[in-house]
Amino acid sequence: MTQASRLRALLHRDGMVVAPGAYDCITAKLIEQAGFAAVYMTGAGTAATLGYPDFGLVTMSEMVGNAARIAAAVELPVIADADTGYGNELNVFRTVREFERSGVAGIHVEDQEFPKKCGHLEGKQIIPREDYIAKIRAAAAARRDEDFVIIARTDSRAVAGLDEALARANAALAAGADMAFVEAPQTLDEVAAVPRLVNGPCLLNVVRGGKTPDLDLREAEAMGYKLAIVPGLLIKSVVGICDRMLAELKTSYRHPLPVKEITVPEMFRRFGADEWDALRTRFRAAPRRDAAE
Repeated sequence: MTQASRLRALLHRDGMVVAPGAYDCITAKLIEQAGFAAVYMTGAGTAATLGYPDFGLVTMSEMVGNAARIAAAVELPVIADADTGYGNELNVFRTVREFERSGVAGIHVEDQEFPKKCGHLEGKQIIPREDYIAKIRAAAAARRDEDFVIIARTDSRAVAGLDEALARANAALAAGADMAFVEAPQTLDEVAAVPRLVNGPCLLNVVRGGKTPDLDLREAEAMGYKLAIVPGLLIKSVVGICDRMLAELKTSYRHPLPVKEITVPEMFRRFGADEWDALRTRFRAAPRRDAAE
């Protein structure tokens, strides 16, 4: 079973899949060890690992490279941010092929103009609806594995209103997308309206401090959402912890107490030390051959 088929199986079950955001292999492995069923590769987090804000500055190859590393590090299906598809239909076609080859289970493609920006910032611009739908058709046609999940993201709520966002979501599903992602509904009524008025599975982007009101994920599940991504959970937490630890080191001149005590061997076990240690002697002794041979 491919990771794409695993993701489809998860989405066909009752309930909602929660996929916290990973920006590297460390965070991806922690998500897996915490017992979540899927990993979301955050585009904002990926940009931050390269020292950039989420302003569309990262290339398709850089995004695919990070996706491939994350997919190789875990046994869970990975959903990746593919931004705008990095151009027109031709670019989207190649983008799907490259992400599919990377080992991820699915991607989302959006309708912002290039260069895009974080969906919870002001000043976004969107492409015409017909150009967006052409990209979605290209994405659906490009996949070699029919289970590879194409998620159609629209940022039009902030620019053209909820009605246009819903119309684009439904048009994208009709054009071959597997799931709709209406970015940044601005009230709880709008959050509830999306899965009610969209003719297919819906994704909710959970961004603390963003445009969408905070809600219990069990409420989102009851509304009918099939997938919730939580992209900023870990990167914001890591930045906060790093700021605190560095400030304490600078003022105290002593190693601060960690949030959680972890020994050196325990730390390495979190990232596969036991499996790698087992290989140290495995190939030293040649297997004994039967004397009759």
